[in-house]
Amino acid sequence: MNLAAPIFRRIVVKLSGESLSGPDNFGIHAETIQNIAREIKDVHELGVEVALIVGGGNIFRGARPQGLSIDRATGDYMGMLATVLNGLALQDVLERVGCHTRLMSAIEMHQVAEPFIRRRATRHLEKGRVVIFAGGTGNPYFSTDTAAALRAMEIKAQVILKATRVDGIYDADPEKVSGATMFDRISYLDLLQKGLSVMDSTAISLCMDNKMPIVVFNMNVPGNLRRVVVGERVGSTVSAA
Repeated sequence: MNLAAPIFRRIVVKLSGESLSGPDNFGIHAETIQNIAREIKDVHELGVEVALIVGGGNIFRGARPQGLSIDRATGDYMGMLATVLNGLALQDVLERVGCHTRLMSAIEMHQVAEPFIRRRATRHLEKGRVVIFAGGTGNPYFSTDTAAALRAMEIKAQVILKATRVDGIYDADPEKVSGATMFDRISYLDLLQKGLSVMDSTAISLCMDNKMPIVVFNMNVPGNLRRVVVGERVGSTVSAA
Protein backbone atom coordinates (compact mmCIF):
# COMPACT_ATOMS: atom_id res chain seq x y z
CA MET A 1 0.00 0.00 0.00
CA ASN A 2 1.21 3.52 -0.79
CA LEU A 3 1.64 5.34 2.52
CA ALA A 4 2.66 8.70 1.02
CA ALA A 5 0.94 11.79 2.40
CA PRO A 6 -1.59 13.59 0.20
CA ILE A 7 -0.48 16.77 -1.56
CA PHE A 8 -4.03 18.15 -1.69
CA ARG A 9 -6.16 19.10 1.30
CA ARG A 10 -9.46 19.61 -0.52
CA ILE A 11 -10.43 18.16 -3.89
CA VAL A 12 -13.36 18.11 -6.29
CA VAL A 13 -13.83 14.83 -8.15
CA LYS A 14 -15.86 15.11 -11.35
CA LEU A 15 -17.57 11.87 -12.36
CA SER A 16 -19.52 11.50 -15.58
CA GLY A 17 -22.90 9.85 -15.38
CA GLU A 18 -21.66 7.27 -17.88
CA SER A 19 -18.91 6.25 -15.44
CA LEU A 20 -21.61 4.82 -13.17
CA SER A 21 -23.08 2.62 -15.89
CA GLY A 22 -19.92 0.53 -16.16
CA PRO A 23 -20.12 -2.00 -19.01
CA ASP A 24 -23.79 -1.19 -19.51
CA ASN A 25 -25.00 1.64 -21.70
CA PHE A 26 -27.61 2.90 -19.28
CA GLY A 27 -28.38 3.17 -15.60
CA ILE A 28 -26.20 2.35 -12.60
CA HIS A 29 -23.95 -0.72 -12.54
CA ALA A 30 -23.72 -2.09 -9.00
CA GLU A 31 -20.13 -3.32 -9.05
CA THR A 32 -18.87 -0.15 -10.73
CA ILE A 33 -20.45 2.27 -8.27
CA GLN A 34 -19.24 0.14 -5.35
CA ASN A 35 -15.68 0.27 -6.70
CA ILE A 36 -15.92 4.04 -7.07
CA ALA A 37 -17.15 4.34 -3.49
CA ARG A 38 -14.22 2.29 -2.20
CA GLU A 39 -11.75 4.46 -4.13
CA ILE A 40 -13.29 7.61 -2.65
CA LYS A 41 -13.26 6.15 0.86
CA ASP A 42 -9.57 5.23 0.47
CA VAL A 43 -8.68 8.84 -0.35
CA HIS A 44 -11.00 10.25 2.32
CA GLU A 45 -9.25 8.15 4.97
CA LEU A 46 -6.00 9.95 4.10
CA GLY A 47 -7.56 13.07 5.60
CA VAL A 48 -8.46 14.65 2.25
CA GLU A 49 -11.68 16.67 2.11
CA VAL A 50 -13.64 15.27 -0.85
CA ALA A 51 -16.43 16.87 -2.86
CA LEU A 52 -18.05 14.98 -5.73
CA ILE A 53 -19.93 16.17 -8.78
CA VAL A 54 -21.64 13.59 -10.96
CA GLY A 55 -23.29 13.98 -14.34
CA GLY A 56 -26.55 12.44 -15.46
CA GLY A 57 -25.76 11.10 -18.93
CA ASN A 58 -26.34 7.50 -17.88
CA ILE A 59 -30.00 8.38 -17.27
CA PHE A 60 -30.74 11.34 -19.51
CA ARG A 61 -28.54 13.29 -21.91
CA GLY A 62 -29.90 16.75 -21.30
CA ALA A 63 -28.80 18.92 -24.18
CA ARG A 64 -30.04 17.13 -27.32
CA PRO A 65 -31.43 13.63 -26.80
CA GLN A 66 -31.56 11.70 -30.05
CA GLY A 67 -34.97 11.18 -31.56
CA LEU A 68 -36.69 13.45 -29.03
CA SER A 69 -37.76 16.93 -30.05
CA ILE A 70 -37.57 18.85 -26.79
CA ASP A 71 -36.72 22.37 -25.77
CA ARG A 72 -33.05 22.80 -24.83
CA ALA A 73 -33.76 24.33 -21.43
CA THR A 74 -36.31 21.61 -20.61
CA GLY A 75 -33.82 18.91 -21.59
CA ASP A 76 -31.14 20.51 -19.43
CA TYR A 77 -33.46 20.56 -16.41
CA MET A 78 -34.24 16.89 -17.00
CA GLY A 79 -30.52 16.20 -17.05
CA MET A 80 -30.09 18.07 -13.76
CA LEU A 81 -32.72 15.87 -12.14
CA ALA A 82 -30.83 12.83 -13.42
CA THR A 83 -27.74 14.03 -11.53
CA VAL A 84 -29.80 14.01 -8.32
CA LEU A 85 -30.70 10.35 -8.92
CA ASN A 86 -27.01 9.54 -9.36
CA GLY A 87 -26.14 11.60 -6.30
CA LEU A 88 -28.61 9.65 -4.17
CA ALA A 89 -27.14 6.37 -5.41
CA LEU A 90 -23.60 7.52 -4.63
CA GLN A 91 -24.66 8.74 -1.20
CA ASP A 92 -26.23 5.41 -0.33
CA VAL A 93 -23.22 3.36 -1.47
CA LEU A 94 -20.74 5.68 0.27
CA GLU A 95 -22.69 5.46 3.51
CA ARG A 96 -22.63 1.67 3.24
CA VAL A 97 -18.81 1.64 3.07
CA GLY A 98 -18.56 3.96 6.07
CA CYS A 99 -18.31 7.47 4.63
CA HIS A 100 -20.54 10.13 6.15
CA THR A 101 -22.00 12.16 3.28
CA ARG A 102 -24.18 15.12 2.47
CA LEU A 103 -26.06 15.50 -0.80
CA MET A 104 -26.52 19.13 -1.84
CA SER A 105 -28.62 20.17 -4.82
CA ALA A 106 -28.64 23.40 -6.80
CA ILE A 107 -32.36 22.73 -7.38
CA GLU A 108 -34.19 22.74 -4.07
CA MET A 109 -35.85 19.46 -3.11
CA HIS A 110 -35.78 19.37 0.67
CA GLN A 111 -37.07 15.83 1.04
CA VAL A 112 -34.01 14.29 -0.64
CA ALA A 113 -31.15 16.81 -0.55
CA GLU A 114 -29.95 19.94 1.18
CA PRO A 115 -30.01 23.14 -0.86
CA PHE A 116 -26.53 24.21 -1.92
CA ILE A 117 -25.21 26.87 0.44
CA ARG A 118 -21.51 27.59 0.08
CA ARG A 119 -20.69 28.07 3.76
CA ARG A 120 -22.67 25.00 4.76
CA ALA A 121 -20.88 22.89 2.13
CA THR A 122 -17.52 24.09 3.42
CA ARG A 123 -18.52 23.27 6.99
CA HIS A 124 -19.55 19.74 5.99
CA LEU A 125 -16.12 19.22 4.44
CA GLU A 126 -14.38 20.55 7.53
CA LYS A 127 -16.35 18.05 9.62
CA GLY A 128 -15.06 15.17 7.51
CA ARG A 129 -18.12 14.53 5.38
CA VAL A 130 -18.00 13.69 1.70
CA VAL A 131 -20.15 16.28 -0.06
CA ILE A 132 -21.98 15.36 -3.26
CA PHE A 133 -23.08 18.29 -5.44
CA ALA A 134 -26.09 17.55 -7.66
CA GLY A 135 -28.37 19.57 -9.90
CA GLY A 136 -25.54 21.12 -11.92
CA THR A 137 -25.46 24.89 -11.50
CA GLY A 138 -29.26 24.99 -11.26
CA ASN A 139 -29.41 26.73 -14.64
CA PRO A 140 -29.85 25.40 -18.18
CA TYR A 141 -27.14 25.84 -20.82
CA PHE A 142 -24.40 24.97 -18.31
CA SER A 143 -22.81 21.53 -18.12
CA THR A 144 -21.80 19.59 -15.03
CA ASP A 145 -18.18 20.33 -16.04
CA THR A 146 -18.95 24.01 -15.52
CA ALA A 147 -20.70 23.14 -12.26
CA ALA A 148 -17.54 21.32 -11.13
CA ALA A 149 -15.40 24.35 -11.92
CA LEU A 150 -17.83 26.71 -10.20
CA ARG A 151 -18.14 24.62 -7.04
CA ALA A 152 -14.37 24.11 -6.89
CA MET A 153 -13.89 27.90 -6.79
CA GLU A 154 -16.66 28.39 -4.26
CA ILE A 155 -15.35 25.85 -1.74
CA LYS A 156 -11.71 26.83 -2.40
CA ALA A 157 -10.65 23.39 -3.58
CA GLN A 158 -7.04 22.96 -4.66
CA VAL A 159 -7.67 20.83 -7.74
CA ILE A 160 -10.37 19.33 -9.95
CA LEU A 161 -9.88 15.63 -10.62
CA LYS A 162 -11.69 14.68 -13.81
CA ALA A 163 -12.35 10.93 -13.73
CA THR A 164 -12.58 9.31 -17.17
CA ARG A 165 -12.25 5.88 -18.75
CA VAL A 166 -9.01 6.74 -20.61
CA ASP A 167 -5.56 7.44 -19.18
CA GLY A 168 -5.50 11.19 -19.77
CA ILE A 169 -5.78 13.88 -22.45
CA TYR A 170 -4.92 12.76 -25.99
CA ASP A 171 -4.54 14.64 -29.26
CA ALA A 172 -7.30 12.37 -30.65
CA ASP A 173 -9.86 9.98 -29.21
CA PRO A 174 -7.73 6.97 -28.13
CA GLU A 175 -10.77 4.71 -28.33
CA LYS A 176 -11.15 5.52 -32.03
CA VAL A 177 -7.64 6.51 -33.19
CA SER A 178 -4.77 4.08 -32.69
CA GLY A 179 -1.48 5.82 -31.93
CA ALA A 180 -3.09 8.88 -30.33
CA THR A 181 -0.55 10.78 -28.22
CA MET A 182 -1.20 11.58 -24.58
CA PHE A 183 -0.18 14.89 -23.01
CA ASP A 184 1.48 14.75 -19.59
CA ARG A 185 0.86 18.46 -19.18
CA ILE A 186 -1.06 20.97 -21.27
CA SER A 187 -2.03 24.60 -20.77
CA TYR A 188 -5.59 25.89 -20.65
CA LEU A 189 -5.05 27.89 -23.84
CA ASP A 190 -3.61 24.94 -25.75
CA LEU A 191 -6.55 22.83 -24.65
CA LEU A 192 -9.00 25.42 -25.97
CA GLN A 193 -7.09 26.10 -29.18
CA LYS A 194 -6.75 22.42 -30.02
CA GLY A 195 -10.45 21.89 -29.38
CA LEU A 196 -9.83 18.83 -27.20
CA SER A 197 -13.07 17.60 -25.67
CA VAL A 198 -11.95 17.22 -22.06
CA MET A 199 -14.30 19.75 -20.48
CA ASP A 200 -16.43 22.37 -22.16
CA SER A 201 -14.89 25.75 -22.96
CA THR A 202 -16.84 27.56 -20.23
CA ALA A 203 -15.41 25.25 -17.56
CA ILE A 204 -11.87 25.53 -18.94
CA SER A 205 -12.10 29.33 -19.12
CA LEU A 206 -13.36 29.51 -15.54
CA CYS A 207 -10.46 27.33 -14.36
CA MET A 208 -7.98 29.39 -16.37
CA ASP A 209 -9.24 32.69 -14.94
CA ASN A 210 -8.94 31.34 -11.40
CA LYS A 211 -5.77 29.24 -11.91
CA MET A 212 -7.53 26.03 -10.87
CA PRO A 213 -5.51 22.98 -11.99
CA ILE A 214 -7.28 20.00 -13.54
CA VAL A 215 -6.00 16.43 -13.51
CA VAL A 216 -7.59 14.04 -16.01
CA PHE A 217 -7.07 10.37 -15.16
CA ASN A 218 -8.48 6.88 -15.63
CA MET A 219 -10.85 6.06 -12.77
CA ASN A 220 -11.18 2.46 -13.96
CA VAL A 221 -7.64 1.63 -12.81
CA PRO A 222 -7.81 0.62 -9.12
CA GLY A 223 -5.82 2.98 -6.90
CA ASN A 224 -5.45 5.74 -9.50
CA LEU A 225 -7.41 8.27 -7.47
CA ARG A 226 -5.13 7.72 -4.49
CA ARG A 227 -2.05 7.96 -6.71
CA VAL A 228 -3.15 11.33 -8.02
CA VAL A 229 -3.87 12.62 -4.52
CA VAL A 230 -0.44 11.63 -3.18
CA GLY A 231 1.31 13.29 -6.09
CA GLU A 232 2.27 10.42 -8.37
CA ARG A 233 2.43 11.17 -12.08
CA VAL A 234 -0.88 9.83 -13.26
CA GLY A 235 -2.95 11.11 -16.15
CA SER A 236 -2.69 14.60 -17.65
CA THR A 237 -2.48 17.91 -15.84
CA VAL A 238 -4.04 21.12 -17.17
CA SER A 239 -2.54 24.32 -15.78
CA ALA A 240 -1.17 27.69 -16.83
CA ALA A 241 1.56 27.73 -19.48
